[in-house]
Amino acid sequence: AHSVLPSPQTTPLHSLHQELGAKLVEFAGYHMPISYPSGIIQEHKNTRSTASLFDVSHMGQIRLQGRNIAHYIESLSPIDLVNLPEGRQAYSFFTNEEGGIIDDFVAMRIASEYRIIVNAANKQTVLSILNQNKPTHCSVELLDTYSMIALQGPSASSALSQLAPKCRSMSFMDAGILYLDNIQCAVARSGYTGEDGFEISVQSSHIEHLARKLLEIEGVHPAGLGARDTLRLEAGLCLHGNDISPEISPVEA
Repeated sequence: AHSVLPSPQTTPLHSLHQELGAKLVEFAGYHMPISYPSGIIQEHKNTRSTASLFDVSHMGQIRLQGRNIAHYIESLSPIDLVNLPEGRQAYSFFTNEEGGIIDDFVAMRIASEYRIIVNAANKQTVLSILNQNKPTHCSVELLDTYSMIALQGPSASSALSQLAPKCRSMSFMDAGILYLDNIQCAVARSGYTGEDGFEISVQSSHIEHLARKLLEIEGVHPAGLGARDTLRLEAGLCLHGNDISPEISPVEA
């Protein structure tokens, strides 16, 4: 018998990518833009000089709620969530019994809930880990009706402030609820390029509208996976499956 691999999924920004002339490739089970007509080198330079908008809707977004949920996550990962202030986020990883990195993630505390952003290829693995010994009073939910975009570059703050002036007062690794063009979003001042910037999570039904609004702002350009990889390499940021894996411990990494 021959196994049939599932067809790659499209993100809610698929039609916009096509409209912008993106070169689409299969990545982590999704059709994703690797570059746009300007090319990877120019997209890299745009991110370093002005601002670039990335579709990162393939990433896994998980909401965790319940009494002592921070203690539960701490039992699975070497992260201090109990003392993480509201409106902040932290970086960590899940490890296997040998200390290898199952996945790296960012955890944010927004009001009484926590959100974890994990790699696309590992979202089901992480869900399984979180559900395996989950306390009965805790909930683990994959936010599969949400999408994410990342606005990165030295002009990111001035661009986003046109939709939400409050973003200017955010510090690196701050996270919270902002209204962008009257749409409620979870916004973190962070990213995967080494530049200043923001990661924006919103209901998928609103993501194309927000992306178009941001691309209308002078100095904001679309960028794909190619530039995302060259940027994170230049910044010395790890990619799971390449630089970190279940065979590599955090100390080795």
